[in-house]
Order: sequence, then C-alpha cells, then structure tokens
Amino acid sequence: MKTLEVNLPHRSYPIHIGNGLLNDASLLRPHIAGTQVMIISNTVVAPLYLQRVQAAVREFDTHSLVLPDGESHKNLATLETIFDAMLTVPCDRTTTVLALGGGVIGDICGFAAACYQRGVPLIQLPTTLLAQVDSSVGGKTAVNHPKGKNMIGAFYQPQAVIADTSTLDTLPDRELKAGLAEVIKYGLIRDQEFFAWLEGNLPLLLTRDPDALAYAIERSCRNKAEVVVADERETGIRALLNLGHTFGHAIETATGYSEWLHGEAVAVGMIMAARLSQALGHLTADDYQRIFGLIEAAGLPTKPPALSPQQYLDLMAVDKKVARGILRLV
Repeated sequence: MKTLEVNLPHRSYPIHIGNGLLNDASLLRPHIAGTQVMIISNTVVAPLYLQRVQAAVREFDTHSLVLPDGESHKNLATLETIFDAMLTVPCDRTTTVLALGGGVIGDICGFAAACYQRGVPLIQLPTTLLAQVDSSVGGKTAVNHPKGKNMIGAFYQPQAVIADTSTLDTLPDRELKAGLAEVIKYGLIRDQEFFAWLEGNLPLLLTRDPDALAYAIERSCRNKAEVVVADERETGIRALLNLGHTFGHAIETATGYSEWLHGEAVAVGMIMAARLSQALGHLTADDYQRIFGLIEAAGLPTKPPALSPQQYLDLMAVDKKVARGILRLV
C-alpha cells in the first residue's frame, strides 16, 4: 500500500492506494466519526463490492443506498433521493457517508455530505480508474444541470480516500480507457517526465499490468494533491486541472450526459485545446501530433460531435471558468 497526504492548511487527509483495501477495516475505522455509517453505491458496483465494505464496518450501525448507474442520474432528483434515505434512517450529524463507486457516486455523495445538516463526514471509496486518479481527490463535489455540467456543487474534502486497485479488475475496457484521459492530463499540465513514461508504457496500462497501474495512480494522485494544496478552491493554478474540460463538458451537455463517458469527452477536449494552442502559437505541429498520438493510442475518441461553432460557444459560455463574461481556457 502507498499512502499520500493531502496537506491542506485547515486539515490533512490520507490517500491510500493498494490492492484489497476495501477489506481493511483498520483503514476505515479511524475516519468514522460516530456510530453510524451510510454506504452509498450504484447498481453496477454494489453487487460487486458492497458486502465487502459492509463487513469492514459491521461494528457500526450501517445503512446502505443503491442508486441508478450513470452520469444521466447525477442530478438534483438523485440528490433528493439521498436526502430522503438519510432522513428516513434518520442519520445525524456524526453519520459518516461512504461513497462507493466511480466519479458520479463520488461527486453526488460528496455534495450530499456537504449539504446534509450542513456537513457530515465523508470517505471516498473510488472503484474506477478515473475516480481513483482524479474525482475522489480534492473535494470538488457537484451535480449536473441540463444547461451545464457540475454547475451546482461545493468544495467539500473527504476524511480519507481509499483506492482499492483490485476493483479495476472488474472495470470494463471502455471505462479503463476513459480513466486514462485524466492520467494523460497530468502529464500534459505539469509532469513532462510522466508524459514520456506514458508514451512508453501505455500498452502495460491497457493490459492492466498491476505495477504500471499502481504507479500511474500514485503519480496522478501526487500531482493532483500538490495542485489542490496550492489552490484548494481554484482561484489560480488549480484551473490547470480543467485542461480539455471546458470543451469536454460542452460535449457531455450537448449529448445529454448519456452518450459520452466523462473521460472520453475530456480526451477530445484535450485534443481541441491542443489544436487551439497550436493555432495561437503556443504549441508546434509536432507537439500537437504527440498529444493526439498518445490519446489515440489509448483507444480514446479523437473526433468531437458535429456541432456548429456557435453551439459549442453557447455551451461553453455556461462554464465555471467564465469570469466577468469572458471564457478562460487552459
């Protein structure tokens, strides 16, 4: 097991990365505030891993909620479902929420934990590559709106992130590739050595080599943790983590959060951002081809949906990086 620390000024928390961690009660217990636990998962992950987590916290008063799977359910209606379940128990202010699933579960459970009785403890248990390297770390929580992705949310840090790499064994290939988009992003925004490593080791990641995956997850989390510590609430450098996301969120919104996985949209978004950077003179043609080539080799989409330029501009105007009416791009 590898452990990283997110050393924020007001509170630090660990990121544990390793095989079989969902079975390790000793990792969960120190971060459970009271006597009650609410485990929230979805219809895909719960049949695989819910019993493991329930066994690890069996000494507590444990409750669970299984939500529908998919980005299309990351909305206010599902948020209300969570609140209904917590109020029915009823959960109190010391109840710890365990978010067991991918990025959608982590985001919506984090937002629910931030809101319920003005904040209850949260532990992230990410089960997808994308969630393990990105969305579970850093405290960004949100739900989508038909007019814009992640536009309703809060910054809310977990008590801990426990990334069990064995859960990747059951991850569909498409989801694995989608997670690689966020891994590639870290190489592009701040870690040239890692980008070169990815160029040489991508086949190992695609064949799920455990050592290569563990290294990529740890390196990605380390990069994200450093950025979050420097700028927790995205007033400056943390915006770099949004490389490709403004284009990507426009794609997801335009297609109703149902056709494209988040990582797929980000992959195309990074290609669009690279092409824009080349047009503005920030990247050479060789730079662009190197970026395009790695994303293509990862088996990710490289061509955006055929929307008009105005459609893209209108969708991108509803973005968290818009300031004083001006859209800012990485």
